[in-house]
Amino acid sequence: MSQLEFFDIPSPCIGVCEVNNKGYCKGCLRSRDERLYWLQLSPAQRREVVRLCHQRKARIQKAREAALQTSSAHEQDTQQGSLF
Repeated sequence: MSQLEFFDIPSPCIGVCEVNNKGYCKGCLRSRDERLYWLQLSPAQRREVVRLCHQRKARIQKAREAALQTSSAHEQDTQQGSLF
């Protein structure tokens, strides 16, 4: 038994309970089923859900950064075009 198995895995809920366009909670990034059945999940299943939430968060942050870079590059192109 590993050290983590001695402790209950807390819900990743942060109190921002609103669903995004893909069906995930905007606060904790759990799916509907992951939220609904959290109390019935085993510790291993809860760890997997938390891992998936971290993965989803990283993917969202990467997409936001890419969008910001694209937006910034577009603004620079627009500004350079208006100088001539």
